[in-house]
Amino acid sequence: MKEVVQQFLTGERAMFQAKDCHISYCTFADGESPLKESSNLEIDNTLFKWKYPLWYSKNVVMKDSTMFEMARAGIWYTDHISISDTIIEAPKTFRRTKGIVLRNVHMPNAAETLWNCQDVEMDHVTAKGDYFAMNSSNIVARNFDLVGNYSFDGGSNIEVHNARLLSRDAFWNAENITVYDSFIAGEYLGWNSKNITLINCTIESLQGMCYIDNLVMKNCRLMNTNLAFEYSQADVEIVGSVDSVFNPKGGMIRAERIGELIMDGSKVKIDQTKIEAGEILKQSDKAPWEM
Repeated sequence: MKEVVQQFLTGERAMFQAKDCHISYCTFADGESPLKESSNLEIDNTLFKWKYPLWYSKNVVMKDSTMFEMARAGIWYTDHISISDTIIEAPKTFRRTKGIVLRNVHMPNAAETLWNCQDVEMDHVTAKGDYFAMNSSNIVARNFDLVGNYSFDGGSNIEVHNARLLSRDAFWNAENITVYDSFIAGEYLGWNSKNITLINCTIESLQGMCYIDNLVMKNCRLMNTNLAFEYSQADVEIVGSVDSVFNPKGGMIRAERIGELIMDGSKVKIDQTKIEAGEILKQSDKAPWEM
């Protein structure tokens, strides 16, 4: 394997089509696409300061490195890349990339990141930015923190463990999503999706979990959550109380207390949903704005 050590590299395609290289303590400064069409790379302690560093690449292992803000749109159309102990400051990283492993990676500017990607593993990843992981599939995320709206829109086959998601409109138009032992805060969670399962989660959401075909919730707590489950087919087990339940489409809803149960027989078949609650404080047949 060729050794490239402590080099300052500039100009477009500075190491175009590099193969079988160990790149260590280098700086890729101004110059687009420095490692375009590269393969079989080991990269460590290296700085990327300009656009499009790893396009159409294969078999890349990167660790202890930094991708600065101008290394934007950095990893597109690439297969099999592993990144660890790295800061990715640049937005729009990862598009149409397959086989991504991220461990101990911090992405403080992750807007429009991880789009149309497949086969992704994340562990101890933090990200901040809207539209994270749009239309991506086959994702397993553990110990994941995200601050950013519209995350996982159009995603499929996603498994999340021990996460904190501050994300409005998360998991829209998604399919086959399972979230374990996590905290999710954000309005309109999960709309227009199919096969959403939440286990041992705490959720805060205005009009959350609506328009879902096959929603399953086990041992979940809902904080400050109202107008939940509208037009959803649900099997829900809530610990404690939920502020209001609104026109579920069918299934079973269990809770210790429901603040308000709103069921409009002109919009849903009331007998299709079974409600088990220790206490229902108020029942209505119209939404608040229809009174």
